Amino acid sequence: MLKEFKEFIMRGNVLDLAVGLIIGAAFGRIVSSFVADILMPPIGLVLGKADFANLFINLSGKPYATLAEAKAAGAATINYGIFINTVIDFVIVAFTIFLVIRAANRMRREKPQAAADTKPCPFCCSTIAIKAVRCPQCTSEIAA
Repeated sequence: MLKEFKEFIMRGNVLDLAVGLIIGAAFGRIVSSFVADILMPPIGLVLGKADFANLFINLSGKPYATLAEAKAAGAATINYGIFINTVIDFVIVAFTIFLVIRAANRMRREKPQAAADTKPCPFCCSTIAIKAVRCPQCTSEIAA
């Protein structure tokens, strides 16, 4: 059983999946940092100096200036700013994956084949040369 497990783990697709997961997790952190630290601050500035990570709806009766204060006090909040950041993260990751898969599919596409140099005989269905005027199998005359 240990030998089978070792063979399973050492198969190429399992190792590829493991590498993909690790790189994907790292890429996700990069995108999250990009959205939170680079993309959203200018957008927040344009939209009236709003910090998207700090946008929330306070469900308790007490007022809190920041989300950190509300969390420290244990107040119930709806954190829609963090949700917006997460949606933007997802869209960027999904679009990037789309571009990678699109490029891979383009590389994988087969080039169009040249015109066939054989055709089937209409009488016996054997394969004959495209320029043949008589089938070598059934000796039938082939119309040009």
